[in-house]
Amino acid sequence: MRTNQQPQRSSLDPTRRSLESQEFEASLRQKIVGQEEGIRAVVDLYQVFCAQMCATGRPVGNLLFLGPTGSGKTRIVEAAAEILFGDPRAVIKLDCAEFQHSHEIAKLIGSPPGYLGHRETHPLITQEELAKHHKENLKLSFLLFDEIEKASDALWQLLLGMLDKATLTLGDNRRVDLSQTMIFLTSNLGGGEITDMITGGMGFVQPGHKPAEVLDGKVERTAQEAARRKFSPEFMNRLDKIVVFHPLRARQLEQILEIELDMVQRRLLDTARGQFLFRVAPAAKAFLLREGTDLKYGARHLKRAIERHIVYPLANLLATEQVRLGDMLCVDWDEREQRLIFEKEGEGAVLPVAVRTILSANDQAAGATGGKPTEAPASVAAREAQAPVALPPVTPIPAPANRRKNDT
Repeated sequence: MRTNQQPQRSSLDPTRRSLESQEFEASLRQKIVGQEEGIRAVVDLYQVFCAQMCATGRPVGNLLFLGPTGSGKTRIVEAAAEILFGDPRAVIKLDCAEFQHSHEIAKLIGSPPGYLGHRETHPLITQEELAKHHKENLKLSFLLFDEIEKASDALWQLLLGMLDKATLTLGDNRRVDLSQTMIFLTSNLGGGEITDMITGGMGFVQPGHKPAEVLDGKVERTAQEAARRKFSPEFMNRLDKIVVFHPLRARQLEQILEIELDMVQRRLLDTARGQFLFRVAPAAKAFLLREGTDLKYGARHLKRAIERHIVYPLANLLATEQVRLGDMLCVDWDEREQRLIFEKEGEGAVLPVAVRTILSANDQAAGATGGKPTEAPASVAAREAQAPVALPPVTPIPAPANRRKNDT
């Protein structure tokens, strides 16, 4: 007797990502702190693009980033461009404050023929500009409208066609195809209300009667309601996702501090004459966090504190030749004088070969360069051929193990 046999089924894992997408996500997490939903949204779009599953006749994705200033909305787009194209400026970034009046749209799409000076008005969005950073195996473009709430209604009307049909008609009737473009829009709508909500009871320490999850939920509702009041339903309906960026907390600012200090170190190693290492003592880091913690300005205030208290003094030491190639510096906090102090822990303690070894080890451990090895500056390589490697007179203090090349 013949029986119907059920076909064998094998279980699949739809949550597993490709290796390329996993590497992109890992690199993005090393550059962006505390914005899990934003990272997932960008990685999901990238995975859809890599799988060639994008909807026909639409952009790769339309994302609206909401949240207070200094929370990383613009930075996440620049970080994605840096990972994929090796340059954080590989983004067509439009400051919407420049389009507050309807006639200023001509700066975006160019003036129609017949208008005085139309040949001198070059559009900002063209097919050539979108393809400027394309690679042979990655034909993807990033288009960023920063602070979209400041734009005029004319720009919003123009965006309706771009977000829905992935096309833009320029002033001279040329058509721009946006089907290989990720469109990002950022807005600070609700930022003031969110800041008032947080400073009213949370600060950077979560009180016991206000769990972080409850506050995060209130922050998301406040931002989304502000966006719905500002934007029309047809505009909101063309967005693939609305992502709310949360204010940064103390623990996240500590991670950002490490990231920023690492970037200062790399800036020093890239200079023509000042390849030396420095470390910041815990007391000095605590001072920088105190100086750089401000709920209204987010991570930007911390970056300004690092520039003022670390970068400027290091520049003075370098310009006056108080430090030289291979030196090791320590930045500490003097409690009695209430100021940062800069001390040399060893002259020539770190020679060029050691500098290159440290950079190589950090890049391999953190993967912070997106697959590109970090090379020592040319002046280091030249000197390396002349100077023998010597043991340091004092035990060198290694660079932080968790060094990453990131930004908020």
